[in-house]
Amino acid sequence: MAVSCARYGLREMFLGGVRSLDELRSRLSIDGQGAEIDARDLVHKEINDLIREAALSGARKITLLNVCGQRYIGTRLFLPHQDGKIEIHVYSTPGNDLGAFLAGHRIVVHGNAQDGVGNTMDDGEIVVHGRAGDIVAMAMRGGKIFIRDSVGYRAAIHMKEYTGKVPVLVIGGTAQDFFGEYMAGGIVILLGLNLKPGERHHAHYVGTGMHGGVIYLRGEVAPHQLGKEVGVLELDENDRQVLHQYVGEFARHFNLNAESILDDRFVKLKPVSKRPYGRIYAY
Repeated sequence: MAVSCARYGLREMFLGGVRSLDELRSRLSIDGQGAEIDARDLVHKEINDLIREAALSGARKITLLNVCGQRYIGTRLFLPHQDGKIEIHVYSTPGNDLGAFLAGHRIVVHGNAQDGVGNTMDDGEIVVHGRAGDIVAMAMRGGKIFIRDSVGYRAAIHMKEYTGKVPVLVIGGTAQDFFGEYMAGGIVILLGLNLKPGERHHAHYVGTGMHGGVIYLRGEVAPHQLGKEVGVLELDENDRQVLHQYVGEFARHFNLNAESILDDRFVKLKPVSKRPYGRIYAY
């Protein structure tokens, strides 16, 4: 399997020999509003061509089988003249930038995901029944992402709010360094469900450069793990309502008990300045 992924990863890098839809139709089966795609040995453009063809043919739930590291799945689903949103179920492991630029659709990964989940996502929902890699939700400006387990480095980097949209990222496990780096907006919740009693979150430099949005942390974190641009605050009633809503959604996705999660102590991280590096610029 690893050899196959490596071989087709090189093919994907250069996109040589991309096949036409007519050559690929045997990989797609449509039954009413459901469709199934066999992604084995396909490159990302071929997968996205088939997803788009299924959607234009009326499918609203699309299942991808035998996915093996193909990148950019779900990035070409801007269908302003089509009724209804698309739901994509991914089996096995998608590659980088899953759901990049996602515009209102829903992606469910039945396994782990790699780097860049939800990159510059505009709207919709991504649910990962496993862990995810680095830079999850990078530059995300709308929609919701739920990760059952942990994430890698620089999750939520450059996350922002845009024209009234507030992106939401909920992570069930912990995160690596530079979590929430340069955040400009949005809501991020880190639950630490996989930490042992008394074990601190793994990330250092949490909120470095943060100048907007809010991070909620459940579990232990030491002052030296935080960036100097964030302050630690206690929750108010509005915070509790936010947590009740999004932790509740997280728990429903993964069949967990929201109340037991919410019973533990949370802290809120907010930026201490809206322009933390203003002094190094001329204006």
